[in-house]
Amino acid sequence: MAETVWLTEAGKARLSDELHELRTRRRPELHARIQEATESGDISDNSEYEELKDEWASLEARIFELEQTLGHAEVIQREEGVEIVGLGSKVTLRSDDGEEETWILVSPQEANTMDGTISTQSPVGRAVVGCRAGDSATVPTPSGSMVYTVVAVA
Repeated sequence: MAETVWLTEAGKARLSDELHELRTRRRPELHARIQEATESGDISDNSEYEELKDEWASLEARIFELEQTLGHAEVIQREEGVEIVGLGSKVTLRSDDGEEETWILVSPQEANTMDGTISTQSPVGRAVVGCRAGDSATVPTPSGSMVYTVVAVA
């Protein structure tokens, strides 16, 4: 039996949208480009055709990954008023240099720093899970340890 993948509502929607886009737009476009390349003659020495095949393999792998993730996904039901950092928490952290950042802790499958989410399996995520506002956590980095203080948990 496959392991449950915990996602936020927004993360599940984003992954579903990506899967829809890959299936309905990217896959047909790429298929058409491959057909054009094969119709244009000898494909045995055609670098464009080889690149398209590689792109097709990557596309199909991503579609499979998304299907597997979404097929085993359950949406996180985070209770209101929980003050302990965990999966689905929105947490504001202050680093030892005084800089504050706010993140939502999510599963590795939906983590995307550009969207303001970090994985509970990342060094920072792992360090702050289980903390409360006011607690500090030390995160090892290549240039030495960094201390983060939990400012707020929602």
